[in-house]
Formats: sequence, C-alpha cells, structure tokens
Amino acid sequence: MRSMSFLAMAGVLAPATAQPAPSRLGVTPSAQSQDFVAHKQQFQLHSLLTEQRHPRSFDLSTRIAADTTDGLAALLAVDEDIAKALQGVADDPARRAALEAASHDITRALRDGHRLYFYGTGSTGRLAETIESGLWRPFWQRAAASPAMAKIEARFPGLGERVRGEITGGDRALIASLEGFEDIPEIGRLQLQDNGIQRDDLVFAVTEGGETSAVIGTALTAADQAGVDARRTWFVYNNPDDVLRPFERSRRVLDDPRITKIALPTGPQAITGSTRMQATTTSLYVLGVVLEDATRTLLSEVLTAEELASLGFGESGIADRLRGFAGIQQTVAAAAPKLAAWTDREAAGYAAGHRATYLATRALMPVFVDVTERAPTFRLGPLDPVDAPERRSWIQVWTPAGNAQQAWQALLHRPFHGLDKALYLPPFETGIQDPYLRESALRGLANAGDEQQALYDLSYSDANMRRSGPQAGDSGALILLGDEAHDEANRQWLQAFASAGADLVLVSVSARPLASEVVRDAAALPRPVPVIAVTVPQRDAFELDQTIALKMLLNAHSTGVMAKRGRVVGNTMTSVQPGNLKLIGRATWLILSHVNAVLETPAWRDAHGRTAPLAYAEANAVLFEAIEQRRNAPGASGLPEVELSVVAVLDALKASAPVDWNAAATRLRAGGLSRYLAPYATTMRDR
Repeated sequence: MRSMSFLAMAGVLAPATAQPAPSRLGVTPSAQSQDFVAHKQQFQLHSLLTEQRHPRSFDLSTRIAADTTDGLAALLAVDEDIAKALQGVADDPARRAALEAASHDITRALRDGHRLYFYGTGSTGRLAETIESGLWRPFWQRAAASPAMAKIEARFPGLGERVRGEITGGDRALIASLEGFEDIPEIGRLQLQDNGIQRDDLVFAVTEGGETSAVIGTALTAADQAGVDARRTWFVYNNPDDVLRPFERSRRVLDDPRITKIALPTGPQAITGSTRMQATTTSLYVLGVVLEDATRTLLSEVLTAEELASLGFGESGIADRLRGFAGIQQTVAAAAPKLAAWTDREAAGYAAGHRATYLATRALMPVFVDVTERAPTFRLGPLDPVDAPERRSWIQVWTPAGNAQQAWQALLHRPFHGLDKALYLPPFETGIQDPYLRESALRGLANAGDEQQALYDLSYSDANMRRSGPQAGDSGALILLGDEAHDEANRQWLQAFASAGADLVLVSVSARPLASEVVRDAAALPRPVPVIAVTVPQRDAFELDQTIALKMLLNAHSTGVMAKRGRVVGNTMTSVQPGNLKLIGRATWLILSHVNAVLETPAWRDAHGRTAPLAYAEANAVLFEAIEQRRNAPGASGLPEVELSVVAVLDALKASAPVDWNAAATRLRAGGLSRYLAPYATTMRDR
C-alpha cells in the first residue's frame, strides 16, 4: 500500500465512492490528485498572465546553449515590457493619479508619526524587505552624516524607523520560503499584529499574482482595522483584474472599496511563472519611486533645495521617473556581452563540481535576494546552515562582518525578526481547518523563530573562511553598488580568493564610472579580474535606479547560469518543486503544456498520427504519481517531477502502453528533457 505523503492532506479529501479506473496511461488517479482537480480549482492558476510563456524567450534553453550573449539578450529584452508598462502608467491620468495619491498619503502618514508596512510572500516578501532594508534604512544611514540631519530629527524624530518590510514567515523566510505559509490567510493577520501595525498606519500588500492567500489576509485585516477610512490599505499586483476575477479570494479584495488597488500588469515573465523577474522588478521600482517622492515632499518642509539635492533628491516627479526606466533597461541590456563571460564561467564551475561565493556590502540585499531565489526557482539546495554536515548549496553570500549577528545586521539594518511561537501556535492549531495547511504551518513555525539567526552565517570572517573558504576552480564575485568605497576588506577578499585559485569577477553598478583604483586593483592580481561596470547616471536619494539595474543584471545572470545547467527547458522552470498548492498547479500546467505542444507538431503526427491531447486531470494524476516515484523509487530519485512526467507520458503515448517510470527515468538521465524534446523544437517554436 502506498504510504500517505504530506500532499495527501492537501485539503479535506472527498469521501471515496469507487476506485477510479486507470487512464490510457495506466495511471490511477490518487486520492490526492482527485481532490486537487475537483476541489482546488482556486489554485489552478494557469490562466494568469504571469503564468504564460513569453514569445521573446520561448526557446531560451536552446539559444543560450548555442550563444550565451544571445540568450542573455533574450532575457533582458523581456524587461522592455516593464518600460512599456511604466510608460503606460505615466501616460494614463487615472493610474498616475493613483500613485500620486499614494505618495500624498505616505507623506501625510509620516508627518503625523505613523508607520508604513510593506508585506509580501516569496519574491514580493523579499521586495518588501528590500524596500525597508535595501532602500529606506541605508538612505537614513547615509543621511546621518549630513548637516541637514539635525533639522530632520528636530521636526520628524525617529523618521528612519517608520518603514517596515515583512515577508511571510518572518526573516527566516528570506533564506527559503516556509512550507505552506503562503496558502494561509491567517498568517497575514498574525504578522500584521506581530509588527504592531495600527489603524492609522499605511499597509501595502504586494502580490505579483494577485491571488496569494497570506497577502490577501493582510489586506483584508488591514482594511477591517482601518474601518471605512479608505486609502489606508493598498493592494499591489501584476495581473489584469479580469484574469483575477474567477478566483474568489482575489474578488474579495478587488470588490472591497476600502482597499485601493494598484494594478501593474507587465505580461508573461522571461521564465514562465518566475515572477522574481519582471513582475517584482515592476512593483519594486514603482513603490520605490512613490516612497522616494513622498519622502522628498515631506523633507521639503524643513530643508532647502540645496540640502535636498545634497541628499540625492532630484526634481523629477513620479511620471518622469517611470518614463526614465526605459533608459535603465537599455543600459542594462547593453551589458549582455560582458555578462555572458561571467555566466559561462559560473555555469562551467558548477558543472565541474565547484561553488561560488558573492561578496557585497551596499549591494548585500539585492545580491542576497537573487541568490536565495535561485533555490525554489531552479530546485537548488538553499543556503547551508553552519551546522550542515556537508555543503549542499552551490553558492554562498558573504559581507565584511566579524560574525553571523553582525552580518545579519549588515543585511537588515535592524534586529532579526523571527516568529514567536507563543503568538502563532494557538491560532494555527485551532484556526486552520484544512489539515494539510495546519500541519504544514506547524512544521514551518518550528523553523521560523529568532533562533534561526544563529544557523546562517553570512560573514566574511575567519570562521567562514575555515568552514567554507574557496577552493581552486571555485567562483567569486565582488559586487559594488552606488558610490561605494573600494575598501580594504574588498582587497583582502579578492587576494584571498585569487590565492586559492578561484575565478573572480568584479561587478559595479553606480552613477559614476568605476574608480580607476578599483580597476587597477583588479588588474594587479595574479590573474587579472574581469570587470563588469554599468553606469546608471541619475543619482537618486534611495539609489533605486542602481538597485534596480543590479537586480536585472543578477536576475539575467543567475537565470542564464541555470539555463546553461539544464534547469530550464525552453523558457519554463521544469525543475520546479511542487511544494505548495500553487506550485502543484504550476507543475501540472507545465506537464500539460509541454506534452500537448509536442502532440501538435508535424514531427509527432508524421511519426505517430494524431493523438488526443493530454487532459488536466491526466497531467495531475501523473504528477502525483511522479512525486511518489521520486520519493520512493531509487531510479527516479533526484529527478524533477515535471521532467520525469513529460518523458513518461510521451513515451507511453508513443507506445500506446502504460507509463514505464524506470524507462522514463533512464531516458531522462541519459540526455535531459531538452535533448528529448529536440526533435520537436523547431515546429514548437513556429506554432
């Protein structure tokens, strides 16, 4: 008898009436699969615009294998969609007015001593923390050295402490999402309470899909807390309203007059469903522009124009800043040829069993976010804890700091915030009716407390050099952001890694050309270090433009590396781990779309005739069976469920025989999914 997995509890299962008959593939739908197809339609999200395949990167895996620069150019070209979307917002009086209203309300709230709370899940949770710890707090640290700071503190005491960014699951979730949390509306309410958000504070609930349960729970709770007072709660999302309306939880927000909506649809992502890319870039830039505009307005009440300029504030309004994104995108896209060499080296290093280390100071948050988001997107091991018996992560992020606590402070610019079990445990035990979600939440809560801080050490320190220092053939990347000084710690790190035989690169994104001393130091090492320097001319107070440029560069680079390592097929993340309800739905859709795309090609029809397309229920039944195969069958261990399923289904349809999991696993290991699908690639691309 098959053992009951955690996925068996993905909802209250409907009473079984009769064992379903095996399908034409010889797969009998499990109870889990029957329940998901029949009762979890609200998590079957393949209709969302952000889940569609983008035509400009459709054949990314083939292109980047042949020409890395061409593949990176395809990825970066999709960012043109952001420029067009932001141009559309700037040119639309109603949508522009909504952002100006948000800026006005932020100014008013900060003037009156209230707080701003940004909340998201997964990539939008990291966006929320970036707003606080990557933009807001670093600005106030720089401002502290300005003569103008005394005037600011006299009029607005404690202003630098009034922005809070929170990810679902607390700061531990920055490392890796905590299982099941995003499916629970209750956690949004609890984290709002945990952070002490009051009715007069402003809440920005950010969800790229527009349907994330935890974020919706935050928005609805904040609206209830504020009562009938509109414009206390803002809902930011990246899908059109008409696409979201079939989902009941989304309709609740869209139809709530107490919640102000900011819709920022940009279309499909460069990697299908990977909203860490264009969707999050769009929302981060828009919210950063609005927050900076509001801050400038507030400070203009006490500072002169010269003092504002000394802090980096320009005169451009929201619309002009949005239109200016096109220039940032073009600057980043032009760096593709230099980026390609780095992408090739890092991918080759992983292929040879080596690892990579990134060192960053001012760039720490965008670097950390990009690295940690690689794990769920491409099924990599998350960052290693300090007590790991062996290194599983391909990559680590360091910052010049003496120990783990100092490194967390350098990342967050505030104390680490975990989830207190005393607050969360009782409502989890009694308030979550769905047994899967309850058990999943309780498991996640066990790994979300303040004690998690000590398990992860991001410091460039003697302890980390002894524990996980560089080996010959490893990769190292020094990342500089803004007007960052090239200090002695950077030089020591470069020298140490060069001496160990690591392949190094220096990446700089700033408002001015890279200082000659930095280039000179890089060239003086035993092996000259390649330099990728991107100049984003506008100096803005929050260094938002440079941060966004670095984000796009890192997103393209890391995606390119994973595509070259076979973790992407076409432009789909076929290595995705179906660890929550949304990802089960995404994995099902990937199986369905890849199989049916092949069945429609002339190459398939010439060889096998017309074949009835795979149905959603069939794809989902195969997925759940693949999950069990991966867990329990030695031959399938370690293989991505989506890729294994696609090969198994197509093999079965070719032979008009039941699925043979062992044969599918053998075939997949021998050549990978891209090679398996290669005979159909041209005709699929021409569809």
